[in-house]
Order: sequence, then structure tokens, then C-alpha cells
Amino acid sequence: MFEKYTYLDNASITRLDERVWEEMKPYFFDIYAIPTSESGYSMGVEAREVLEKSRETIAQKLNAQTSELIFTSGFTESSNIALKGVAMALEKKKGNHIIVSKIEDYSVLNTAQSLEKQGFQVTYLEVDEYGLVDPDILNDQITPETILVSIQQANQEIGTLQDLKSVGEVCNDKGVLFHTDATHTFTRTPLDLEKIPVDLATISAHTIHGPSGIGALYIKRGTSIGKWMDGGFQESNRRAGLENIPGAVGFAKAVTLVTTEENHLIQKMRDYLIDRILSEVPKSILNGHPTKRVPQNANITFEYVEGESITLHLDMRGFAVSTGSACFSRSLDPSHVILGIGGDHERAHGSVRFTLGRFTTPEEINAACDSVVTVVENLRKISPLGNV
Repeated sequence: MFEKYTYLDNASITRLDERVWEEMKPYFFDIYAIPTSESGYSMGVEAREVLEKSRETIAQKLNAQTSELIFTSGFTESSNIALKGVAMALEKKKGNHIIVSKIEDYSVLNTAQSLEKQGFQVTYLEVDEYGLVDPDILNDQITPETILVSIQQANQEIGTLQDLKSVGEVCNDKGVLFHTDATHTFTRTPLDLEKIPVDLATISAHTIHGPSGIGALYIKRGTSIGKWMDGGFQESNRRAGLENIPGAVGFAKAVTLVTTEENHLIQKMRDYLIDRILSEVPKSILNGHPTKRVPQNANITFEYVEGESITLHLDMRGFAVSTGSACFSRSLDPSHVILGIGGDHERAHGSVRFTLGRFTTPEEINAACDSVVTVVENLRKISPLGNV
């Protein structure tokens, strides 16, 4: 490993903050009992108290009621519960039609496809060149059989922020439940669930320097949702399985550590990276909306070179980034997001995502820009795709 390694893939997972770890440690070694009711033994009661305190901290950040939040193993489970739980609850009562955008993360897309195989009707909503959903088009796609719409607050690859209020109002007017995947926005972008008409929201700790393996699902009071996973009666009998007490404690601590100042600094560094690369690297294109995007994300396509090659050459220089190239993915397909916003395979294969976090420094961003300029220039000289 390099003496100095710069991690710029914080949309995948973030480094655990040491302050989060310190908060979690006692619940591995000292208070490790299963949460019990007040009539149980003292260690179990204490575990229950800290679990509910953690739930309250996270719910307050969403401006939600504590009873409206259940803990899960992460964003994938949260979205599965949201889509499959609503499908179970409403299929026979109302209908079997679900709407999701074409550029959702796989936790939503693959869940929708799984439901489709079970007989549900799924509409994959088109987005514009920036990745934005048109509320009017959504309105036209809703039918009397529609039970749920799932539109992410921000895209995992290109960072585009949706107008959740407009989307939610369409769903509310039509009497359709609305789920949003807020994995990449929670604490980075405001999400006030008293003001935005959302019925279900997925959040996770792994993108805000909290522990992996812990997430949560907001379920608005009165929302019809079935219990998707069988087992015990945990989480008010809405999600079976032992509660992850250290994870919940770490999640809550991570939420308290994110500040407005930190987000502003991250966005300032992100803007510098975008401006420098676009000005110094010819034939480079910003993917996603130029202004309506989460503060930590920059996704750029470099024409005439493969994103995989850029990623590997940057790694050899001590920089971790990700790419939409199929070669670099566990899937054999290029980025469905770049294709979904109208890009071709070349644009998808040439895309590189830079995502910043708490531990990113201006010096690292400057050094990353230097390396990107050099790497792209060198690769274009030997590229069989052409040169500029």
C-alpha cells in the first residue's frame, strides 16, 4: 500500500470515524445483551434504552417520530422492505402496479424486477439528460392500480438531486405511496419529512462515516406495509432479527457529527475538482445536473479512453475512484445510469466517479487533479479510440 493513499470513492463506503468507534465499543464488550423490556435483566434494559435513544437521534434528523423508524442491516434491506412490504400489503387491496425510475440503485431496481417476476406490473420511468424525473410524466404513468412510486433523492452515480417535494405531491394527490432512497443524501442534503410528502425513506450509516451493516427505514405512521422477513418480533414486529446495538449507536453518533460547515467544505472541494478537470482536460463531460447535485459527487466522462484504464492508472498513483465501465463492474453491463440519461456505451465506459468525504483534503484534490490530467493525456496517446 502507498505511504499516502487518497480515497475518493466515498459513495461506495466511507471510512469509519474514530469517534463513532469509541461510541460503539462499550456495546461490543460491556453491554452486549439482547434488548429486553423493563421487566428484564439490567443489561438487557440498558441495551433497549440505548437502542431507543439512537433511534430518537436519527429520527430527529429526519424530523420524524421515533416510532416511524426501524433499524435494518443496511440500505439494501431497507429498500427491499419498502417495496416488498407495500406489495404484500396492497396487492389484493388496491393493485399491483409499481413505478421506479430507470436510474435507481440496484437495491430498488432488482427488487422491482423480482416483484415483476411474481406478477407485478412495473413501469421504469424515463429521466432527462441530467437524470431528473418529470413530475408531469410521472403523473401520467400513475393508474388506479398503482400502489407505490420509488424515486431516489439523489443518484448514486451522477449525484443528481430530485425535486422530492414535487414528486411527493403528485403521489399524494393520486393516493399512491411514495418511497425515496436517501442513502446518498441523508445528512448531506436536507430531508425534512414534515415538509416533504414521503411515506417511506431508506437511509444508511455507511455513507456518512458510520459503521457498515446498519441502516434504517422510515415508515410514515399509518402506512400499509407487510412484514417481509419472518422471524421474531423485533422493531415493533416490522422487521425480524436481532437488533444491532453497536451499529445503531454508531449510526446515531455518525449523524451527530455531520455539520453544515463540513458539507460546504466538501462541496467547495468538489466544485474545484470539476472546474479544474473540465478546464484542463479537453473532451471531458460532467455527468448529471450541473447544480442540482449532492455536495460530494463529481462524475466525469473522458472521451477516447476507458474509465477502467483511468481508474487503474490512478490507483497506481495512489488514488481510489470508481467507474461506470462494465469491465470494472461485477455486472457485464455498462452503467445503466449513464445509458438512462441518454449516454451511449462509449460515454458510460469513459465515466469516472469522484466522491469526497470528511477526511478528504484540498491538497488531495489538487494532487488528484494533477494525476487525472496526466493519466488521461497519456492514455489518449495510446488509445485505439482516437485522440484529440
